[in-house]
Amino acid sequence: MAFKIAFIGAGSIGFTRLLVRDILAVPEFCDTIEIAFTDTTARNLEMVTRLVKRDIEANKSRVKLWSSPDRREALRDAKYVISVVRIGGLEAFQTDIDIPLTYGIDQCVGDTLCAGGIMYGQRNIAAILDFCKDMREVSHPDVLFLNYANPMAMNTWAANTYGKIRTIGLCHGVQNGHDMIASIIQNSINKGKKPKSKGFIPVGKKDVDIICTGINHQTWYTHIQYKGEDWVPRLLAGFEKHPEYAHTEKVRIDMLRRFGYFSTESNGHLSEYVPWYRKRPKEIEKWIDLSLWIHGETGGYLRACSERRSWFKTDFPQWLKEAPLEFKEDKRSHEHASYILEGLETGRVYRGYFNVKNTGIISNLPEDCILETPGYVDKSGVNICRIGELPLGPAAVCNASISVQRLAVEAAVHGDDMLLRQAMMMDPLVGAVCNPPEIWQMVDEMLVAGAQWLPQYKKAILAAKKRLALNPRIKTQEGYKGAARQRMRTVAEVKKAG
Repeated sequence: MAFKIAFIGAGSIGFTRLLVRDILAVPEFCDTIEIAFTDTTARNLEMVTRLVKRDIEANKSRVKLWSSPDRREALRDAKYVISVVRIGGLEAFQTDIDIPLTYGIDQCVGDTLCAGGIMYGQRNIAAILDFCKDMREVSHPDVLFLNYANPMAMNTWAANTYGKIRTIGLCHGVQNGHDMIASIIQNSINKGKKPKSKGFIPVGKKDVDIICTGINHQTWYTHIQYKGEDWVPRLLAGFEKHPEYAHTEKVRIDMLRRFGYFSTESNGHLSEYVPWYRKRPKEIEKWIDLSLWIHGETGGYLRACSERRSWFKTDFPQWLKEAPLEFKEDKRSHEHASYILEGLETGRVYRGYFNVKNTGIISNLPEDCILETPGYVDKSGVNICRIGELPLGPAAVCNASISVQRLAVEAAVHGDDMLLRQAMMMDPLVGAVCNPPEIWQMVDEMLVAGAQWLPQYKKAILAAKKRLALNPRIKTQEGYKGAARQRMRTVAEVKKAG
């Protein structure tokens, strides 16, 4: 069973290493396949290659692993291509957070929707179309592109529609939410009993059957069953009484209260996709929790990524002293990639959640959009279940985001800054905070700041520079740090926290 897998952006060290471990836990793969890594950052590429080669040797695998900064060489003859890229790195990410913040747009993550996610999409889509061109020219004729990079829906939309490469987007939001729902049911049926107490009934993901569907990061658990009972109507009370989630998931609980269904994405992510929870600085702390960045901290994901980068730079030698990863079935993560490859190559059936084009799967969402929805994988391919209608409220929330995604994709593909500005205007949170002249000026600033990663916008960037130099500036909140900013931790503090 010989085939080749290529990783683009393999310098995302921890995640690349995890995915390789998952793939090589499949017995049929551990001695026969070829893996190629490519990345634009030489040091990270060298680091991940050394670590994964050590893992392979420790597991006595005969897999061929090599790396190259030459993307086309890495993609040559690849049957599967996995993208874990961050175009522009943390330097560009910083502008995605800091520039909108001066206009009062307070983001927690800023990589999927809102001002940051829209600009991230402009950078990524320009690169993804180059990836797809290379795949069409040098990869296996039936190459499958597995995209893990955000903004998930925009990237997958562009690759399928304009890249002309069969692409599936992969995320872990459904699995994480499934874990939370199992915890809610366990807490509810045990009425607060501790796990080791007499009569305690454990509940895990395997005990709870779900159907979750919608769009990435706004996927809705429309069916939840435990021992034949419907838990959708009981979920709100369960969250409100949960000792942890009642405090850390206030936005998600409120959305459940208003729309009737629980959504996949974290409290911080979800708060920036809709217009209601982050538009007034004095109210933001009411909806978030600062015990962990993902619960809603201003610029939280940027801070976490920056801390990890500093840690990697200083701690890498220690990684080489730690025990290698084990390629065992019980060590596999819940990431979909390895199970997709296993299903396609061995025929073992896998049920998962995939980002794919809507071809009548959800009848009340647009046919051109990218859904996140259930499907099955086996030798015959990736087979997506038909859902029918999404409940009207959740469908309305999704449709608002889809309009932004469509405008952003078309803007990125064609280098059309008018469509880019319209995407910003239609974004729920940007529109709730800013007026049109402010949005126009903000887009000019973001185009100029990201010029080196936006080759399709050369003319628009020149025009933006002239406007910023000559026109009277709308006053902004220069130096504003946001409603809930945490300080950057030192390497020692990050290491101590684990």
